[in-house]
Amino acid sequence: MVTIRNDWSREEIAALFDLPFGDVMRKAMAAHETHHAANEVQLCTLLSIKTGGCPEDCGYCSQSVKADSGVEATKLMDVRAVLQSAAQAKDNGSQRFCMGAAWRNPKDRDMPAIVEIVKGVRDMGMETCMTLGMLTPKQADMLAEAGLDYYNHNIDSSPEYYERVISTRKFDERIETLDHVRNAGINVCSGGIVGMGETREDRVGFVHTLATLPQHPESVPVNALVPVKGTVLGDMLADTPLAKIDDIEFVRTVAVARITMPKSMVRLSAGRESMSEATQALCFMAGANSIFTGDKLLTAPNAGDDSDAALFSKLGLTALQGEEPMRAEKICGQMEAAE
Repeated sequence: MVTIRNDWSREEIAALFDLPFGDVMRKAMAAHETHHAANEVQLCTLLSIKTGGCPEDCGYCSQSVKADSGVEATKLMDVRAVLQSAAQAKDNGSQRFCMGAAWRNPKDRDMPAIVEIVKGVRDMGMETCMTLGMLTPKQADMLAEAGLDYYNHNIDSSPEYYERVISTRKFDERIETLDHVRNAGINVCSGGIVGMGETREDRVGFVHTLATLPQHPESVPVNALVPVKGTVLGDMLADTPLAKIDDIEFVRTVAVARITMPKSMVRLSAGRESMSEATQALCFMAGANSIFTGDKLLTAPNAGDDSDAALFSKLGLTALQGEEPMRAEKICGQMEAAE
């Protein structure tokens, strides 16, 4: 029996990372088999509905105004164009449609269009997820009323390493937005990026933060840094290939996320296009059961549908046929304060 815990210590998580590789894989597989169907992977599609021009200075992001990456700023996409993309994604087998806007936070004037998009995608029978930056409680409530299933807001790294990557938004502000999302009754999607030059101790801190939230995120994306020329991290790591995270260490991170958050969907996200089939296979064995499909993730390249279909065929994996997502229980602010 795999117990759901929210009281993990950093020492316990560090001990999981230190296990022999076979042992941590066995623990991860046991956790996965307890709560998820074997050989089923959720297919998600990610669309940038507003690209570039973000005032944040995230060192990994090509959409920051601080980056010299060649990404041009665009306005929010027309609602009909977004819904057309969602319909195409559904035809290609995607269960969840994720939409990202390069904002520090949405303006109130943007919310009517965002609400209309959420309702339109929901009417197609797809799960909806959005990442729009920081939210106010009122905006989170509006998204919940529209029927948004998931809100993505990554913590990116450990609390200690975070400030080396981003200076325009505090780590605690990320947690605050997750609280607003949870209190509104929306499922939480939150993960981060590894391979940014952090240490294993930072990866321990990253997993520990998520695994000790009052309720684990329903989705946990684990990204491998895609170094983009013109970004701080892309330029810093371009000439230091040894800084790239080792494949086995990446798989360990996925496995530890699965062990500590056994009911969450663990998504193998950015960086997959540069991984070998063997590495991806190990990630699935370690408990990853969600991927992004298509040729692009916001502005970064992705493996592509044909490549994924071929890999699924080799590994005997099938696309998860999802049911109507259960909405997260709305948590009363007074109760949360009392805890």
